[in-house]
Order: sequence, then structure tokens, then C-alpha cells
Amino acid sequence: MGRSTIPLDRHADVVTKGRPGRRGRLSKRPDAILVIAIAWLSLLILASVFADVLPIANPTLPDYDNLGGSPSLAHPLGGDYLGRDILSRVIYGARIDLVLGFCAVMISVLIGSALGVIAGYRGGYFSRVVMVITDVILAFPALVFIIAIVAVFGSSLLILILALGLLGIPSFIRIARAHTMVLRKREFVMAARAYGAKPVRIVLREIVPSLVLPIAAYAFVIIGVFIVAAGALSFLGLGVPPPTPTWGSMIAEGRADLIIHPHAALIPAAVMFLTVLSANIIGQHLQGRVDIRETVL
Repeated sequence: MGRSTIPLDRHADVVTKGRPGRRGRLSKRPDAILVIAIAWLSLLILASVFADVLPIANPTLPDYDNLGGSPSLAHPLGGDYLGRDILSRVIYGARIDLVLGFCAVMISVLIGSALGVIAGYRGGYFSRVVMVITDVILAFPALVFIIAIVAVFGSSLLILILALGLLGIPSFIRIARAHTMVLRKREFVMAARAYGAKPVRIVLREIVPSLVLPIAAYAFVIIGVFIVAAGALSFLGLGVPPPTPTWGSMIAEGRADLIIHPHAALIPAAVMFLTVLSANIIGQHLQGRVDIRETVL
């Protein structure tokens, strides 16, 4: 009668907390899909950076003996309608598309996050003005905006980076503002304010570090969106002008021989799909880290 009884489920919790079992150890292992996604993006980045020293063919040099050629030892992924090496064009196209995606996102993150943090922390008239401008930009059709920019300033990599970066700013403003409005009411921010810390110090030391994960999670998703947008613009002839290879232009050039030589369009499409999927997987993983951190806080 005097013995204390512990329910089986509580006893199991105590044992699990005291000495993690096989299931606990397995949960700490990295997700295989996440590892593959990181490896794919790393491989693309390395290949695009060192494309000039890799033993691959010239991406713009036609080979009339390899018109629509199938994969071979000389051309591992075959040739397009002009005989140009598809593997070489995919690698050099990755250089353009990845630079465009990452640089445009950096512009959106830096400007959008700064405005969102200031609007979320200060509130008042400044916040209302920023949100009105944000709604105006979001209401304007993105494709029409890019077409107008290209028509005025011409089509180049820099113009596309600036145009896409500007279009991504409102989304990061909303994310940074929403998180800042929640964080400014947390105990550690109120404690720093009570100790007499200046607003700039509170923002930089207390709020901004807590925004890194949610901003990074959304940034990887937007990278995928920008890569798809760049491919769509190149497909429509509004991207980086030829002969510079891009994935979208390769798909557009390969659609004419899609029945006879489907690999010329399907290979760059598959590379774009895997790249966007990998960026989304990494962003989803970071979002999970954000949820866990918020529950702990």
C-alpha cells in the first residue's frame, strides 16, 4: 500500500529523458532529403563557379556533327538543335540563374527586412505609410511591371536582378514587420527597454537575431520563385539576351524539336525543377526550426 505507483506512460517519459533510446538518436540524424537538397545546390554552385576550368565544351560553339545528338562520351547530356553541348549550357546557365536568384533575394531581404523591422518597432504613421506602399506594389501585376522595365531599360542580368529584387521587397516587409510586432512585446525586449537601452541597440541586439531564421526560411522559397520567374522571362524572350545560355532559353529553344529530340528541353527543365525543389526543402527545414524555437521561447 505504501509503494508509490507511476503510470506506465510517465515512467516511459522519465526513462526517455534520462537516457535517450534508439528512437531519440535517430531523430537527431539529418534528414536524407535535406542532405540531398543541400548537396544538389552545392554541386550546382561549385560547377557554376568553376565552369571556366571544368573539362566541358564551349556552351556557345555549334557542333554540326552533333545536331540534336543523343548523350555520348563526348557530350554526356547530348546536343541541342545547333549541336551545342547541353551539359555545358546547363552549367553556364546555372551561373546566370543562380546569380539572378540569390542577388535578387539579397536585395529584397536587405531593403524589405530593414523597412519591416522599423515599421514593426515604431508603428504609427510610418508603419501605415510603408504598408500602403507595400499593398500598392503587391497589387501591380508582376509580369507587366517586368515587361515595362525591360522595355524602358533593356534586357540584361542587372536589370532583371533589380526588377525581381524590387518585386520581392513587399513580402519581406510583411514578414519582418509581423515578427517585429510580436517580438517587441516579449519579456527580453521589455527588459532591455527598462534598462535604458536605445531603440537602435534593442533592434540590432534583441530583435534582428530572432528574425534571421524566419527571413532565411522565406528567402530560400523566394529564390526558387525567382529562378522560375527568370526561366519564364527567358522562355518569353525577355531574359538575358543570347548567346548567353539560361535554363529558360534552353527550354524555349528545345520546344521546337520536343518530339524528335525531347532531351534538349527536358534536361534543363529537370535541372530547374530539382533546383527549385531543393531550395523549397531547405526553406521548409528552416521554417521547422523557426517553429521549434518559437515554442521554446
